Amino acid sequence: MTHFRIHRVRLFAVPIIAAAACAGLLHAQEALTFYFIDVEGGQATLIVTPSHQSLLVDAGYGGFDDRDPNRIVAAARDARIDHIDYFFLTHFHGDHDGGVPALVRQLPIRTFIDYGAPTETDKNVLAQYEAYKAVRDRGHHVLASPGDRLPLPGLEVDVISAGGKTLDKPLAGAGQPNPACAGFEPRSEDWSENIRSSGLRLRYGSFRFLNPGDFSWNGIVNLVCPNNLVGEIDLYLVAHHGNADTNLPALLAALKPRVAIVNNGQMKGGAPAALATLLRLEGLADLWQLHRSERQGAENAPEQFIANLDDGATGHWIKATATKDGRFTVVNGRNGLTRSY
Repeated sequence: MTHFRIHRVRLFAVPIIAAAACAGLLHAQEALTFYFIDVEGGQATLIVTPSHQSLLVDAGYGGFDDRDPNRIVAAARDARIDHIDYFFLTHFHGDHDGGVPALVRQLPIRTFIDYGAPTETDKNVLAQYEAYKAVRDRGHHVLASPGDRLPLPGLEVDVISAGGKTLDKPLAGAGQPNPACAGFEPRSEDWSENIRSSGLRLRYGSFRFLNPGDFSWNGIVNLVCPNNLVGEIDLYLVAHHGNADTNLPALLAALKPRVAIVNNGQMKGGAPAALATLLRLEGLADLWQLHRSERQGAENAPEQFIANLDDGATGHWIKATATKDGRFTVVNGRNGLTRSY
């Protein structure tokens, strides 16, 4: 296991030790819980561990009367947590880091994990980074690198990409050759922060979850070609909101997901080609979407698997719970539809 490199503060182990000491005093949950929070085509995924520690991946947009931070807080209340132990930022775009300054006014964050700073020079990217950094500088900050493992007891949460780099050796249970790589063709290089996106693979007993952030095409292929470095996945949060640049046959052939969730908005993500591929993917039991895609030509999942059917007023989440034996359940927050796998 590769240990985190510590940036700024060398007290990172203190809250870990305290949490571990307290774990025996808590009524530990049997299940690992996920909230896929509707942030209108950005990302905010709240994960609560069986020992009741919390990991928030991204925080949606800023502005909009604190819409996205308020939705994250609502999920935290449902999970009965009053702070975030670890905030993992996939990359420096406003639909991922924009909600942080408003969020911390309601829900303290103890440790920030990211790849440092953006290289993209867009003025909006830089302005939102500075706002995020001002908050980050008041807490513990950890620089993530591929191969690092987040110190969450009872789980294996491995960083698979960060800052434009990817794993250089397979995770446990992975490493098989991927014949689907033979047809891969690179695309024009993406010079945005997306190509530097950090991603995570989480393992809880026999259950595996993948969140690649906005990592796409030329970058994400390095995780599965020529060998599959991340292994097969039970629950897959589709990369880059289900945009066309994630519709990579070699990736899907390697992951073989049992269930996929798309964190799209009404007109953001949810590309017609990507949705069509997922709906017809061999072995995929169900496709769930945070929004019905209104993009021209989009074939959506059946309506009962879509959390939000409107233009963004409702904010229903998709919630999943998993146990160590590999079983998991997904619930639509809009209609209560529950499917077990």
